[in-house]
Amino acid sequence: MPPDLKYRRVLLKLSGEALMGERECGLDPSMFARIAAEVCAVHALGVELCLVLGGGNIFRGLSGEAGGMERASGDYMGMLATVINALAMQNELEGRGIATRVQSAISMQSVCEPYIRRRALRHLEKGRVVIFAGGTGNPFFTTDTAAALRASEMGCDALLKATKVDGVYDADPLRVAGAKRFERLSYHDVLARDLQVMDAAAISLARENRIPILIFSIFENGGFAAVVQGKGRFTIVDDSE
Repeated sequence: MPPDLKYRRVLLKLSGEALMGERECGLDPSMFARIAAEVCAVHALGVELCLVLGGGNIFRGLSGEAGGMERASGDYMGMLATVINALAMQNELEGRGIATRVQSAISMQSVCEPYIRRRALRHLEKGRVVIFAGGTGNPFFTTDTAAALRASEMGCDALLKATKVDGVYDADPLRVAGAKRFERLSYHDVLARDLQVMDAAAISLARENRIPILIFSIFENGGFAAVVQGKGRFTIVDDSE
């Protein structure tokens, strides 16, 4: 591992909303290109990379439930949306020369591999970027929880949550002037203050497996590469008190 790398193997969690760019819904090709460029820069450092993409830019199970749809059906539709995003990201990365594999928790072998832990680990060891799709494969679990689960299974050194802002604040900094930014938080702080970093199940899973969560802005050029080197602006959530 190069001496300037703080994390050897990481999982990047991207929300579906981040993939919309300036659109109201759907896929923004310019955002996929931007994120792929960030991923390529980190891959070039020698970091072993896996990704979990949300599906909220296409469909959200909770919004379906609000419209009268059964929650489980809505969640399965959301899982399928994550596969669409994963295939789009795979296409963008491979167009840049990065070997990529998509593994889905919902079997659809004509378009991607089924999720097999040992196979995923082997892909990472060979320098391939692995994109995990289909959430956990179960309704009532978010892609945040899926990210924490896969990071645990892959033995990741850190879980990186890419957002629109450069860390965790006590209020939405895009709406509240003077919102306080945190440099470091404990898992307990996040849960006790209900800071909405990730859902409670994801935070608890990361805490149990001692995986630090780093929250940073995907909109800052070079931000992802800086974070994996322990630089740049981010909030770290770990077991410190």
